Amino acid sequence: MLVGLISDTHGLIRAEALAALAGVELILHAGDVGSFAVLRELQGLAPVHAVVGNTDDPMLGLPPQVSLTLGGLSIYMSHGHETGSPTPDNLIRRYSADVIIYGHTHKPLIATRGKTLIVNPGAAGARRFNLQPSVGLLRIDDGAASAEIIELTT
Repeated sequence: MLVGLISDTHGLIRAEALAALAGVELILHAGDVGSFAVLRELQGLAPVHAVVGNTDDPMLGLPPQVSLTLGGLSIYMSHGHETGSPTPDNLIRRYSADVIIYGHTHKPLIATRGKTLIVNPGAAGARRFNLQPSVGLLRIDDGAASAEIIELTT
């Protein structure tokens, strides 16, 4: 199974992000979506699960977290801001899952703690904090998960 990971769009959906996520079976948006338009664009590619970020309008009606089982693995996603400073260590202490996905920091990251894969796809929206925009891909095969970050150049 191939899952698209995106976060911190802040109302901007880049054509390059859509191209990078083309062909995924599901999209997980880790918050700071910014607008219904972003969700509509993503839903044109695959079903979308999204969580609320610290800058999202409550009118979007997004949940604070999403828990799923995909390919036999437990997946937990939140924006991460609720931990104060979202780091792999803070997240693993607070949440129990095979895969933890978060956003908020705008910094792409793939880490493991024990058997848990922790992924921040980075920020796909407007360039901020001198960081390259990015998205991620999560692959689930035979009960194992792996991830990659795709930098967006435009």
